[in-house]
Amino acid sequence: MRKVIDARGLPCPQPVVLTKKGLEESDQLTTIVDNNIAVENVTKLAKSKGCTVEVEEKEGVYHLHISKSCSACQSISENQGSVAVLITGSLFGKGDQELGKTLMKSFLYALNQVENISHLVFMNSGVFLTTEGSEVLDLIKAEEESGVEVLSCGTCLDFYGIKERLAVGKVTNMYTAVEVVTSASKTITL
Repeated sequence: MRKVIDARGLPCPQPVVLTKKGLEESDQLTTIVDNNIAVENVTKLAKSKGCTVEVEEKEGVYHLHISKSCSACQSISENQGSVAVLITGSLFGKGDQELGKTLMKSFLYALNQVENISHLVFMNSGVFLTTEGSEVLDLIKAEEESGVEVLSCGTCLDFYGIKERLAVGKVTNMYTAVEVVTSASKTITL
């Protein structure tokens, strides 16, 4: 039976996350979205998992009919090694600060959907994300609860005078941070 996911009006990356979960439960899926970016992102996810995608558009509403074409449709995280994420700032990218906050929150939300993350390492102003008052603290705590090791640079916490406000994870040093990022199969740096 074809599963239907109505992702109209949902912000990025929620249509992709819901589609990924849907594909774990069903071989045939229809995701409904209302913008071209969501169409592209959901299509890219489905094709990366070896699925076929038919797009049907009616008055600005898109129905993406997704089918697993063979055993190539498998979890994104299958057969991949551990991934360490090195976060060196409190904002995602350079440019507008509000956009940077929004993108960081969206990135960490999406990261919660990936199973092969082994470590989150916070350096420089990135340590503000792991302290009391952080807008993304719940997302980072969810990562830790799922088994991801969360490490914040002790020198950085001291420099900013916020070590006592650390609310998730452990304090680390540069040696351990280097060891983590060099021993992981892949490292993502923000």
